[in-house]
Amino acid sequence: MIFIELKDVKMHAYHGFYEGEQEQGSPYELNLVVGFDHNERPEFNTVSDTLDYTVLYELIRQRMLVPTPLLETVAESIVRRIKHHYPQILEIHFSIYKLQPPIPDFNGKVGVSLRKLYNE
Repeated sequence: MIFIELKDVKMHAYHGFYEGEQEQGSPYELNLVVGFDHNERPEFNTVSDTLDYTVLYELIRQRMLVPTPLLETVAESIVRRIKHHYPQILEIHFSIYKLQPPIPDFNGKVGVSLRKLYNE
């Protein structure tokens, strides 16, 4: 299996459950790992022989534009969109972190991680 990764992607979005979060927005960090069987394509000569990371990024970016109360919903939706676009994917691991959560005196990030395995 080969894995394509988008790592430490920074975006500003308007997700959140608490008052003001969907109006102000906040910074997010996202990570994506997608795996597919490369035995069907033993050589990689063009982008059509693999998964286009620019397409993966765009699928994520478009979904991040839609304000949503819970990060679990955002993560699940992104994973579904990616799998729909690239049905050959056998594994997806996606994480999303809110870098400035509305928690008094909190220094860190909060997030959700989702891993899906698909049968070959």
